[in-house]
Amino acid sequence: MKELQQLKFEELSVKQKIGMCMCASILNNEESNEFTYDLIRNHSLGAVWINTTVKNFEECIKKIHEIADYPILIVRDSEGGSKYCYTGYHNPLAIADSEELAYLFGKAVGVTARNQGYNVICNPVVDLANGNCECGLNVRSMGPDKKKVARLAAAEVRGMHDAGVLAVAKHYPGLSQSPQADSHMAETFVPDSLEDVKDYNLYPYKYLMERDLLDGIMTGHCRFASVDNDNPASLSRKAIGLIRELGFDGFAITDALSMMGVVAKYGLNECKGLSIERGNDLALVWCDTRDAYAAMCECYDKGILTDKALDEAAARVLRCQSRIIIEPKYTTFTEEEIKESARLNTDTIYARTDEGVPVAISKEGKHFFAVLTEMDTDISDAGKVDVATFEKRWYKPAILMQKISEKFPNSTVYAIHQFPTGSENSRILSKSLDYDDVIFVTFMGCEAYIGEERFTPRILSLMRSMQVTNRISTVVHFGNPYVLEDVPHMPRILIGTTNHDNNLSAIEVLAGEREAKGTLVYDVKFR
Repeated sequence: MKELQQLKFEELSVKQKIGMCMCASILNNEESNEFTYDLIRNHSLGAVWINTTVKNFEECIKKIHEIADYPILIVRDSEGGSKYCYTGYHNPLAIADSEELAYLFGKAVGVTARNQGYNVICNPVVDLANGNCECGLNVRSMGPDKKKVARLAAAEVRGMHDAGVLAVAKHYPGLSQSPQADSHMAETFVPDSLEDVKDYNLYPYKYLMERDLLDGIMTGHCRFASVDNDNPASLSRKAIGLIRELGFDGFAITDALSMMGVVAKYGLNECKGLSIERGNDLALVWCDTRDAYAAMCECYDKGILTDKALDEAAARVLRCQSRIIIEPKYTTFTEEEIKESARLNTDTIYARTDEGVPVAISKEGKHFFAVLTEMDTDISDAGKVDVATFEKRWYKPAILMQKISEKFPNSTVYAIHQFPTGSENSRILSKSLDYDDVIFVTFMGCEAYIGEERFTPRILSLMRSMQVTNRISTVVHFGNPYVLEDVPHMPRILIGTTNHDNNLSAIEVLAGEREAKGTLVYDVKFR
């Protein structure tokens, strides 16, 4: 391995310190990337964020390792796991409620990341989702139980550390009783009292810190009125100060400063300098690095970013960089571990049935399956979907429909859009009449910028009309379970996660070939 030299704080110029407090992004923009590389050559960049969606990302990482003679932080997140253990998001860790599996999840993330050239991963997610949230938080979070989340997060971080990567818990101070709002789109208000924030939201952070497992925190764009009524946590000295007062001396990196939660109020430029002035150590900038660095320098020249805050942040980043030189305990993930960690997908199906109603249905029965699809899905007159449709997404309706047809050969499987036309609804209603019962297969995706997560009124109308005569026996649902509060009473409900393997396992549970071992993380009010 190439020998790296730790930079000395006292030898850094102001311009180098400014760069040390920035996490630049590698983009599909060669000029911006070349500027980023020049900053690294000049010892003027603290960290770089590289998404695996960037074209030739591995070549970009390799180049950074070639030109950096100091331990620069190479960062990304990995909420869904890795190629060895992919779950979609963090919620399956809570559904399985196994520290052993949480450790394997963290180890798989760490081994994959380290082998790709990363040394910092923004995991675990320790947001305490307590109610129906936006921004996909319900499937990204491990739920509302602070002790359970902390315990599983600690196991995950131990796995990451053993694989040689630093862990960043997010999104500080965490969400809880938040109204339905998406902090990517607008600043979210969290109405918890100050004592609740300290006792509830900060609990996982304190738990990790007490065990020397908290390397860094990612500050979120939510406003905690009881802490700071004027600023989101990411730009709040008071909010960041809460954890500093507890003795936390790791680094704080902002969530992306391109999000409307901060940009709408502070502008594209000022928020970058303010983030460091208010207590963060790294400003995460998802834009052209030339513009971001110029904005940071402008904030310094205008006095928005002071020498005191700049020095404190740069010193903390350098201390963090010194930790990434440590050799990992593990560099591989074994076949046995891959097999064991697969339980995060196969053993995370939850089933709720009425008294006397079995979880499985008859394989030989004549069932009508209505499978929900995205609006831009092409559905044939026979209700089929091209098998290649959405092959890169976690929800693959065509493959699910094939699986259903294999397990239930006497049944009919029909696709239906999330917002069906009148003729679609009529077709589903009329075609289902000759069958023993109707099974709906539904999903709720996890994306930012989509607003409220609910079934469309037309899907709900279709379900309600069928339940006038109790035609629907089952709903098999994947994703946010809170959306099921809107559907009429169903005798049988199966709930899976945002992972394709898990979705296929749910069909096996329905066919009686697999046991439903998952727990329900949230307090969903089924009708």
